[in-house]
Amino acid sequence: MSTQHNHDGHRNRMRNRYLETGFDSFQDHEILEMLLYNCYTRRNTNDIAHKLLEEFGSISAVLEAPVDSLVKSGISRNVAVYLHMIPDICRVYYDDRNNSNRKIIKHEYICDYFASKFIGRVDETIYLLLLDSKEKEIFCGVVSTGTTCTSDVPIRKIVDLSLRYNASYAIIAHNHPSGVALPSKEDVTVTKLLRSTLAAVGVRLIDHVIVADEESVSLRDTALSSVLFIGE
Repeated sequence: MSTQHNHDGHRNRMRNRYLETGFDSFQDHEILEMLLYNCYTRRNTNDIAHKLLEEFGSISAVLEAPVDSLVKSGISRNVAVYLHMIPDICRVYYDDRNNSNRKIIKHEYICDYFASKFIGRVDETIYLLLLDSKEKEIFCGVVSTGTTCTSDVPIRKIVDLSLRYNASYAIIAHNHPSGVALPSKEDVTVTKLLRSTLAAVGVRLIDHVIVADEESVSLRDTALSSVLFIGE
């Protein structure tokens, strides 16, 4: 029996196993091995998967690693870009599945609303959500991306978008990629500044959400609410 026949047979068995059980019965290296089938038609991707996991420590670390770091591990740039795309695809899928229809935004679900938007993001990113007078979503998008440490809040851009969409309410959200979901002094200062600036053009800032890993915090639900959102 030829080596290529054994190779194809193994891949077919893995695919059939996946179709029967999903990834529930798979080990991490087997999941990564299958992802790499789309990149390598002849090579043993099991060995590559083991090497990547040994170097980066986990599937999530592999998928979130910078492209240049993946290339240095021995894979091609095309394969590195492919792996790097997967967290972004997950975020787009989750966001589209759950938030595809413009709808009324209920405050009790605001943390869940934003959580999916930060899947796979390793740089600090700021989202702006704008609502009409009935608190229905009219715009949501990234207004700034920074480094792994900080990101400047683009006050003017937020004001311009709020006016362009004739918004009544605004909510911002940002992530702490390497920290915890607790507001910093800078977060509090920026929230106060943005709230007063938006108020001057008739738009009410009603919340600021911070996301970190599996945690998220609504500043409106903290002790800071009376200071930041007084009169809401």
